[in-house]
Amino acid sequence: MQSSARQIIFIGRVQGVGFRFTAHRIANRHFLTGFVRNLYDGSVELLAQGRPEDIDDCIAEIKEALPGYITDTKTTDLPPDPRHKEFKITF
Repeated sequence: MQSSARQIIFIGRVQGVGFRFTAHRIANRHFLTGFVRNLYDGSVELLAQGRPEDIDDCIAEIKEALPGYITDTKTTDLPPDPRHKEFKITF
């Protein structure tokens, strides 16, 4: 299984709307590892690790689940980090 990692910054009205809990549920359904957390500038950071197609499906599903809240996303490819064994909400 080829593993990849991506950092996705979700911009918009993404805090205080259940975003992290929704992202956590969806990421677990796609068997991803990593985390989701609020950032101080009002955006949300998601670090997703797993198969590239699972990461793509997870991001698409998050956007579908929260229409109207996300105005932009910024994506960065990263090397996988073996320290992430599960998907967590961090605060």
